[in-house]
Amino acid sequence: MLWILLSLLTALSVSAQDTWVKKCFSGMTTYEMAAYPLIYSLPLFVVSIAFVPVPVFGSDFAWAFAVSLPLNAVGFLLYMKAIKISPLSLTVPYLAFTPVFMLFTGYIFLNEIPGPRGIVGILTICCGGYILNIDPVRWRLLAPFRAVFHETGSWIMLIVAFVYSFTSVIGKKAILNSSPLFFGVSFFITFNLCLICLMRLTGKIRFAAFRKSPVNGFISGIFLYLQTLLHCFAVSLIEAAVMISVKRLSILFSILLGKAVFKERHASIRFSGALLMLAGTLLITL
Repeated sequence: MLWILLSLLTALSVSAQDTWVKKCFSGMTTYEMAAYPLIYSLPLFVVSIAFVPVPVFGSDFAWAFAVSLPLNAVGFLLYMKAIKISPLSLTVPYLAFTPVFMLFTGYIFLNEIPGPRGIVGILTICCGGYILNIDPVRWRLLAPFRAVFHETGSWIMLIVAFVYSFTSVIGKKAILNSSPLFFGVSFFITFNLCLICLMRLTGKIRFAAFRKSPVNGFISGIFLYLQTLLHCFAVSLIEAAVMISVKRLSILFSILLGKAVFKERHASIRFSGALLMLAGTLLITL
């Protein structure tokens, strides 16, 4: 069950990066906030590629790699915007819907269909996502859904969840047609360079801004580097929808960190929703 450990470590890395980036860089623009981990993780990926064997490429590698670039760029920038403008506990939970979207994208691109217990587990995780968004003072049955429209970061993150349902399965297609380590490292060298250059050429970022907090930037880069490698290895070992369901336990970690670092409200009821998501994960893994 190595994939479970790798998926949990991925979840922890994701929540740690979200918290660190929001804490250290939320005073910047969305583009500068997004560029920090990209710039400081790039040397790690460049050094790593020298030690990665070049695999035999399958016929689907090129198109899957190419399509993943713009989709990940859209998802990444929207993700950063969401956690910048809204609390972690009102944005990150909507990523719980990625596995639901992946029931369809996983079948279309990978012909993967989780078993009955896996489907129940995924739906249980979504129910936990509903509870996470209950406001005990103004609760109504449809209130958590209405929260999507009242909280800008929430509906942006729901769009991210939909985008990531494609990037996860298309990325796995590229992994299956190469190797986890090669795809993870080569993709993020290309992705980081393209997105950094695009933001610089369009005047969205200035390189001088990234010399102000090199230590904080390097830590954010390490978190991005770790979650990338862990994700690629984990998703190569199990169905993409199942792996992403476990990875979404980052929601639980983000709630705890959001309460500890940012003093976010309603942590107890949101934590109960996260526990329900944990139950869904146990249904999947057992």
